[in-house]
Amino acid sequence: MLRAGIVGLPNVGKSTLFNALVANAKAEAANFPFCTIEPNVGVVAVPDERLQVLTKISDSVETIPARVEFVDIAGLVEGASKGEGLGNQFLANIREVDAIVHVVRCFDNDDIIHVAGSVDPVRDIEIINLELALSDLAQIERRIDRVRKQARTSKEAQAELDVLEKLVPVLNEGKPARQVELNEEEELLIKVLGLLTRKPVIYGANVSEDDLASGNAWVDRVREVAKQENAQVVIVSAQVEAELVELPEEDRAEFLESLGVIEGGLKSLIRATYDLLGLRTYFTTGPKETRAWTIKAGMLAPQAAGVIHSDFERGFIRAETVAYKDLVTTGSMGAAKEKGLVRSEGKDYTVQEGDVMLFRFNV
Repeated sequence: MLRAGIVGLPNVGKSTLFNALVANAKAEAANFPFCTIEPNVGVVAVPDERLQVLTKISDSVETIPARVEFVDIAGLVEGASKGEGLGNQFLANIREVDAIVHVVRCFDNDDIIHVAGSVDPVRDIEIINLELALSDLAQIERRIDRVRKQARTSKEAQAELDVLEKLVPVLNEGKPARQVELNEEEELLIKVLGLLTRKPVIYGANVSEDDLASGNAWVDRVREVAKQENAQVVIVSAQVEAELVELPEEDRAEFLESLGVIEGGLKSLIRATYDLLGLRTYFTTGPKETRAWTIKAGMLAPQAAGVIHSDFERGFIRAETVAYKDLVTTGSMGAAKEKGLVRSEGKDYTVQEGDVMLFRFNV
């Protein structure tokens, strides 16, 4: 399951956005229970209209969406890397996530006091990024002390030491570790550290309702920062998300359209996260259930089968595969087969976005 950590300074709308996102997800997928694992963690369903279409085609009893776990990392303030605001606890939480959603305040509201006294998203980004970099730096320095002794007799330890020493100068400048180019082998050597500034970042520019469709000057400044970091920007409005929660599901699309947008923050953030991490979705469907599965782009059919169960990958024989659009156009798996649209794919097949698959395997 994909895990995304939501970070940001106090009073930027982070927790409001988190609470609205998980509530919206619960309403949009009523048969998928919202699950609170901890007070600041929520598992939500990935909105995907294709699931309902496939459910209708197969007359499935159950519909199971893919899931994303959002972690609301509260209390991240200046000095977090030194334990301020329970910083150590929350920084430890974020080491476990796949991607970071960094919420920055891009709205003005005299009733919501900014901790720094004014709205300046670039300054806010720099504060958070510095705390994350300092935390990574402290962790790497501790690791270097241990590995340096081992490096005298171990080539692997020496290789790890070389990678760690590449990262130190960048982090010393308060810059993220993701700016350092590493090869696949080097990445594996430091993977266990879960470096905060090595994780992919999406900046959630939190705007007022009036600026949701087009953004504003503050959003433009966030985009400039993101471009330098090779990060993504999604315009969201915690205010709008909170209002959506109060509306019946059938009225939500009309409300968003009145604001000049076609989707809410949950869909926008998840789509951006999937794109950033290079993720894809394939489906299995039948009378019992229709289900969405998340895989990495480029996965071969046996690997995709292994996402369901490791036995599927080990005993993989072939995958009966049809493109989602072809299945919808023909109206049934039987009709798709008659038209020759259902393919038998082997071990070398690269699974495509939206593939509908049935795996054949030996136990």
